[in-house]
Amino acid sequence: MDTKTTKAQHHRLVLCVLGLFNVASLLAAIHLVSHLNPEDRISVKRGGVLTFLGFVYFMTLFELFNVAALFTGVGARFRHKFRLSSGDVLDITNKLVSAVQAAFSCATGAIVCLWSCTRDLMRSSHFISEAYAWFGAAYFFYDIWSMYMVHVHMTTNVGYRTEPVKPVARDSLSSGDAVQPSKKPSFFAYCKHEPVILMHHLFIGGFGFLVIVYLRGGLGDCVFGFVYLMELSTPFVSLRGILSRLQLKKSPLYVYNGLAMLLTFLVCRVLSLPYVCLMYSRAVSMTYFEAIRSLPAGCKVSICILLLPQLYWFYLMSAGALKLFIKRTPVKQS
Repeated sequence: MDTKTTKAQHHRLVLCVLGLFNVASLLAAIHLVSHLNPEDRISVKRGGVLTFLGFVYFMTLFELFNVAALFTGVGARFRHKFRLSSGDVLDITNKLVSAVQAAFSCATGAIVCLWSCTRDLMRSSHFISEAYAWFGAAYFFYDIWSMYMVHVHMTTNVGYRTEPVKPVARDSLSSGDAVQPSKKPSFFAYCKHEPVILMHHLFIGGFGFLVIVYLRGGLGDCVFGFVYLMELSTPFVSLRGILSRLQLKKSPLYVYNGLAMLLTFLVCRVLSLPYVCLMYSRAVSMTYFEAIRSLPAGCKVSICILLLPQLYWFYLMSAGALKLFIKRTPVKQS
């Protein structure tokens, strides 16, 4: 048996093991909460297990995508077709995991809104809100590590894990993929490179988790349902980044996806929180601005911290979409 066959068998075995752990962790998390009543709370012990299972699920999913893309024949053909380096592949798989997490978050938000917002806005709660806060918190800390791995491979262009994957030279390579600095960037250097997204992840995964689980003071979770639904735009954001890596910016799919991304981002991330404040003002029978002024200072600060990055990112997306439209218009006229 030659070395190539042995490696192929080894990678198939790794894929099977990763797939087994991935599916088992998700099924275990579902089983852990499936017998609860809607108004039940999640204990610390149960929540700790959910967070552990969340780490297992998201990390094995990331590794599963990476092994499939980097160490299989299908993955090799895919990389060769689109001329992808290992850094490109890791960036794509990171975005795929983000899209999966977004699907879970939206499903959670839909259940919470259908249950809590149609009953008592201020008091009604569903256990899935806390359950996914425990499970999903693992994603935001996993994703910090995952984005750092992407940053390392994009700046050094080294192979992933034990097998080096050499980049395929592009016709006109304008990105930094060909740059091969001898020193691996430190985690602190990465933190300086992406401060906004890093602070966003720490805020959602840390403080946001504490608010949902401990600090809400017995209030209902209708508001948190809308926060979960903010992730509806993430699959479109992820697909935009993936299409960019695949050099498909000029494709119709990129344009249509960009429009869907802008629309969902505007509705779910920019307008959703002001709409929740409107719902709150109606529930307490106050005018809109009186209701906002009546909120505790910590709540108002939290809303600002959550909303301001969304406004910043929406501005960047809109500016990018405008540039793309301006570039495409002369082509259509000619």
